[in-house]
Amino acid sequence: MKVMALTKVGRPLEPAERPDPVPGPGEVRLKVLACGVCRTDLHVVDGELPHIATPIVPGHEIVGEVEATGEGVALQAGRRVGVGWLGRTCGRCAFCLSGRENLCDAPVFTGYTRDGGFATKVLADAAFCYPLSEDQPPASQAPLLCAGLIGWRSLVIAGAAEKLGIYGFGAAAHIIAQVARWQGRRLFAFTRRDDVAAQAFARQMGAEWAGASDAPPPEPLDAAILYAPAGELVPAALRAVRKGGRVVCGGIHMSDIPSFPYEILWGERELVSVANLTREDAHAFLKLAPQAGVKTEVTPYPLGEANQAVDDLRAGRLQGAAVLVP
Repeated sequence: MKVMALTKVGRPLEPAERPDPVPGPGEVRLKVLACGVCRTDLHVVDGELPHIATPIVPGHEIVGEVEATGEGVALQAGRRVGVGWLGRTCGRCAFCLSGRENLCDAPVFTGYTRDGGFATKVLADAAFCYPLSEDQPPASQAPLLCAGLIGWRSLVIAGAAEKLGIYGFGAAAHIIAQVARWQGRRLFAFTRRDDVAAQAFARQMGAEWAGASDAPPPEPLDAAILYAPAGELVPAALRAVRKGGRVVCGGIHMSDIPSFPYEILWGERELVSVANLTREDAHAFLKLAPQAGVKTEVTPYPLGEANQAVDDLRAGRLQGAAVLVP
């Protein structure tokens, strides 16, 4: 099998060949059909997440075909499945036992604490594989498996907001914008001040207003979701929401939040974070996405061009999502 591996934090990924992995009990080996490149992959490559053990193969938006199975696995060879960020949970801690496996005390994360999908083959826990239809191109399905899933959890936590703001209009935002409009919400998009292309893309995806992230919206918002990992946007979003409004931080990593006056939090405004996701989130969203007519905008790259895909994402040169296609 071929991989693009991170051998040293902060360095480019390196190509390598490895023996095909053998699935253990409860595991499957997948032939990778496509793997999205997510902003969390940037946090891994750039060393912004703690305790990164190298070498590691990034990638957690995996569309694959079951190639081999371990003991106790019911999935049939040839079945198309998806694998996301949450690769395994302990099933025993207080969070797992109370239906909050996204907060598991001993989780395994795909592409971070176990090898991911920047490869031609990958091992996955069968219990964390999600059935996918085979009537869509694999590359178009890949962004659903993190951008879509964490986007969906963020949208649910935002509540029944009619006027919804989205800060950072990338892979997650372009998916969730479609869901929000399908639900009948009004959408307001915030991007870098000079990113005219992203603002136009947001309008194309259903935003009735798109402007700079430091600009006030034309009217107070009921809720805002931050997909951009920029802590300085938190005070801006708090100022943008009405009393009783909610600001949801949707990323796994964010730069430091600057101090801000209590008055922009006062009025029972809420500031909350989203951590990972549950399998229930995944099944719910993957069922809803076709009903909502979600279409992903993707830029495909060969596996060997993973570094270019990572660089393009880091530099904001993409509309939608980057996807590696082995």
